[in-house]
Amino acid sequence: MRTAKEIYERVLKVAKADDRIRLVGLNGSRTNQNVPEDWLQDYDVVYVVTDIDAFVQDPNWIDVFGKRTILQMPENMAMFPPELGNRFSYLMLFDDYTRIDLILVPYEEKENYLVENGLTKVLLNKDEPDRLYPTSTDKAYWIQQPSEEFYHDCCNEFWWVTTYVAKGLARREILYAQDHLNQIVRPMLLKMLSWRVGIETDFSLSVGKNYKYIEQYLDEDIWQQLLLTFARGSYEDMWHALFTACDLFHRTAKFVEEQLSFTYKSEEEDNVRGFLQFVYSEGEIKYQ
Repeated sequence: MRTAKEIYERVLKVAKADDRIRLVGLNGSRTNQNVPEDWLQDYDVVYVVTDIDAFVQDPNWIDVFGKRTILQMPENMAMFPPELGNRFSYLMLFDDYTRIDLILVPYEEKENYLVENGLTKVLLNKDEPDRLYPTSTDKAYWIQQPSEEFYHDCCNEFWWVTTYVAKGLARREILYAQDHLNQIVRPMLLKMLSWRVGIETDFSLSVGKNYKYIEQYLDEDIWQQLLLTFARGSYEDMWHALFTACDLFHRTAKFVEEQLSFTYKSEEEDNVRGFLQFVYSEGEIKYQ
């Protein structure tokens, strides 16, 4: 595997040799001083260019970065709508298992690029070599203290969607139940847990994309309880995961309520728990 020094040297060598590339930026975890480096980190590279169409029309130009194991160009894919506007991306995994995610940015969007993400580090600026830039920071991604209205919405969404999980389990529709548990119920639980972390750390940090660092800030018993909300492939295990999520959400929501002087709507929870228990006790629906 190539070293970081070798990757940066190649990225800059390509840029310096091509007059159309006016600025080279780096984003992502490699610019975040709070994230420890490891060999699996991507290199999130940006080239600000004067003729983006010429690059896009000749996809072979990226061969200069090495032999690829697999390539994805999201803006050229029929399955996924483009999300970068006038920009274009190459997601490249190489045969030495180094990964570079390279985005081309039109030159007219240069200033927007420089200010849109706090985790930006400029490696080369041909037009303004002496320009100074603020230190990269992940502050934009720190946990935000919720308003009471936002807190209530989270609680309502959590309890409302647990009823969908129960319906799916009663009807023996495990994929439907799993989808609602995984895509809505647990994200609301994780949001509430992140507020607990924020309270305990004075809302001064990020728990990362997909809450990947949250384990570091949770008590071991809370972490283990969270893991139990990930169900295996049986209906009984799904019910256990759902009830575990309910217990952990209650515990966490009450903590947030007390610390932020909110009012938790216990009646809403009690009513929904009654419904869940009724559906569980009735067992699966038998169709004639």
